[in-house]
Amino acid sequence: MNATGTAADPFDPDTIDLADPATFADHDLSAFWRSLRDTRPVHWNQPTRHHRGFWVLTRHEDIMAVYRDDTDFTSERGNVLVTLLEGGDAGAGSMLAVTDGPRHEQLRKIMLRRLGPRALGPVAAAVRSNTRRLVRHAVTRGDCDFALDIASRIPMTTISNLLGVPEGDRDFLLAQTKAALSADDAEADEVESAMARNEILLYFQDLVEQRRKAPGEDLVSTLAGSTVDGVPLSDEDIVLNCYSLIIGGDETSRLSMIDSVYTLAARPDQWRLLKNGECAIDTAVDEVLRWASPSMHFGRTAVRDTEVGGVRIGVNEIVTLWHASANRDERVFDRPEVFDLRRTPNKQISFGYGPHYCIGSYLARIEISELLMALRDFSTGFERTGDAPRIRSNLLTGFSSLPVRFFPDHAGLARHDDTER
Repeated sequence: MNATGTAADPFDPDTIDLADPATFADHDLSAFWRSLRDTRPVHWNQPTRHHRGFWVLTRHEDIMAVYRDDTDFTSERGNVLVTLLEGGDAGAGSMLAVTDGPRHEQLRKIMLRRLGPRALGPVAAAVRSNTRRLVRHAVTRGDCDFALDIASRIPMTTISNLLGVPEGDRDFLLAQTKAALSADDAEADEVESAMARNEILLYFQDLVEQRRKAPGEDLVSTLAGSTVDGVPLSDEDIVLNCYSLIIGGDETSRLSMIDSVYTLAARPDQWRLLKNGECAIDTAVDEVLRWASPSMHFGRTAVRDTEVGGVRIGVNEIVTLWHASANRDERVFDRPEVFDLRRTPNKQISFGYGPHYCIGSYLARIEISELLMALRDFSTGFERTGDAPRIRSNLLTGFSSLPVRFFPDHAGLARHDDTER
């Protein structure tokens, strides 16, 4: 209660704290984002005793402008709230996501040797096989926890194959990536998250040492044999980029997949469009990404006094770019509150935009599209059979568990039997 005896408004822009994971776990912020877009699209999140203040951008147009601007804004002081508010990222200048300028361009070219569309043909075939095997097994069994039994297995298998992570280590890495930037319950704290991030770094330090001695055909070996400006990448460079890839390569795809099943289970009309082939898979993938917006924000720091949307941004001030709002912006999307697998055009920005556009976007699209096609081919539908608890994070959004029951498409299972085993 406040001084007048009335309950405080939990969505008051002057009191709500977007750095607090509980804000997202405990509230539906749809109306809050809409209000900010309409009344204060460049909003100041007040400082607290725990952190400094920061700017919040909610309109698609303003966010795109900052993504394009690598002159007035930098990524090298962090690109998510957890590092921006700590004063910087230890990976700056080494990790692709928090490196700017010519070094960023050269690192990106190196990594695209393994992550670009032309390099991912064999990987796409493996994703298809693994996805269809997992979905077929779950549909045949009937009940499963989709989040744990399917969605957790597809991206981690794919990125582990690319990095050369042995099968026996993948469950360990999956547990660490889940803990690094989010939590399944309110009891977890930042110390546990920091320990998980450290465990990932230590793991890849050992793997880099192994690849230095015995190179293979994986991305770690590619990085170990590469140079920037004639200087070999250091162990730290490689370890930090492996960390970034294992986190980014798992989270976006996994959370989008879980959200797609959660959403389709509640919207039989959209499921029928997919099942009957009445929507293009690529178009459906874009809508899944827009709707899920698994990475709620990214961020930048102003390197000089500048202006966004008519608001002055001071040098060294933090600017956060909220996909969770931009992907529902009525100025860009027709009926943004409607999940529409046939939506076109669809200018969703779940992978960011500009020089730092997600390097794993093509791979993520492959994974999500293969999941949708497997669901279409093997199942007549599915329903939730239990609670779907949300993760706790100020960066990621989605569900930690999703119990479902599948209804098998016996004709589809038989039709694809010879080619899927």
